[in-house]
Amino acid sequence: MSGNSKIEWTDSTWNPVTGCAKLSPGCKYCYAEVFAERFRGVANHAYEQGFDLRLWPERLDLPLKWKEPRRIFVNSMSDLFHKNVPDEFINKVFETMCNAFHHQFQVLTKRPERMFAYMKSWDKKNGPTAEKHPHIWLGTSVELAGYIDRAQIVSELPSAVRFLSCEPLLGPLDLSEVFSSKNKRTRNKGINWVIVGGESGPHSRPMKEEWVTDIRNQCRRAQVPFFFKQWGGRNKKQAGRLLENRTWDECPPAPLI
Repeated sequence: MSGNSKIEWTDSTWNPVTGCAKLSPGCKYCYAEVFAERFRGVANHAYEQGFDLRLWPERLDLPLKWKEPRRIFVNSMSDLFHKNVPDEFINKVFETMCNAFHHQFQVLTKRPERMFAYMKSWDKKNGPTAEKHPHIWLGTSVELAGYIDRAQIVSELPSAVRFLSCEPLLGPLDLSEVFSSKNKRTRNKGINWVIVGGESGPHSRPMKEEWVTDIRNQCRRAQVPFFFKQWGGRNKKQAGRLLENRTWDECPPAPLI
């Protein structure tokens, strides 16, 4: 958890939950797991339990203490919709987000099925999120074409911003269905932000430039903001984040309803 984040598409991270479990190929060299496991067994350290799932109720009100507006990545070190996070705890996270309306919250999951079911119930009790809480952004990770169903689920979520994190991008992606014209007939359907990035670290898998430029071109045709995070590799700083000699830092306006 940090008041300032080095993640290019956010300002801060907030981790009321830490720890997770591998779910798909993008998780193989999880940066969060590698970081957390370094401290397993270190007494009184936040990651004394390594990457085992842990709830942190004492962190729930942290965003309310941050007075200046910022974009906040929720659970950069976990997944809010992990099966072992109780609905009651997720409720508390959402209550904080609703009350801290001066921020924009970016909730990213690899478990959009549970996110979808939860949001359907939440909206029924609390009113439409897209209209009442457009500062709560919902997204999913899609690293390979075999997981495009995650994007299809998120494209139907009841939020103002429905985004994809294609990181680590491990193959080409066809996003035409989640950008499709049938989704554009209603105001709050379809993916409306895409982030792309390569894998970093000593075991990083390669990302081809044509995969990135193709997604960028799909976004431009669909008029969807495109954010290129990094090329990655063993030395991500040296590899940089230029695509065709420029940075791509497009973000959706907020609120977007």
